Amino acid sequence: MHPAKAFHVDDRDALLAFVREHSFVTLAAAVGGLPFVAQAPVVVRELDFGEVALDFHLSRANALAPHLVQGFRAVALATGPHAYVSPDWYGADDQVPTWNYVSAEAEGLVAPLSADETLVLLDDLSAQEEARLLPKKPWTRDKMTPARFEGLIRGIVGCRLTVERLEGTFKLGQNKTAAERGGVIAALGDDPLAERMRQS
Repeated sequence: MHPAKAFHVDDRDALLAFVREHSFVTLAAAVGGLPFVAQAPVVVRELDFGEVALDFHLSRANALAPHLVQGFRAVALATGPHAYVSPDWYGADDQVPTWNYVSAEAEGLVAPLSADETLVLLDDLSAQEEARLLPKKPWTRDKMTPARFEGLIRGIVGCRLTVERLEGTFKLGQNKTAAERGGVIAALGDDPLAERMRQS
């Protein structure tokens, strides 16, 4: 996360909403002294007693999959809009280029899901992503033959990252004057980051 406190976000509800919106995450882990990276879509689970988890699946051929039995620590990074910011856009002297962006990190222990939990994950994940395509009629696995679905599901493993740390960086020029930020927003035009800056 960015070290400047002006950009730091720790509002749990805002961060969980952000991860739900940007549900395709990058997972980073170090297992046995070796670095691993994987990418996966996640479903945010709000569990009992305020616990939060990210459920996802990996290919059985993924290098991290064999390590699920003993579990491992990982960081899941969700990223949103980002953009280069030219110093010219500030309308002020002595500025430097930078990059504005929004992201959230969830860190915790990753463990395997059971076969039944993995089925629930797949159904929930499809429903989550199909809802973004409305008014299209949602796809469900009922459209597949059972044998085909069962053959494909044997090729994946369900996973759960139980979140112990959740924080974000929303670097949107909070350290600049209103006029300087306005210049960046105008220059970005229809870029989604400009809307994020307007809302911050």
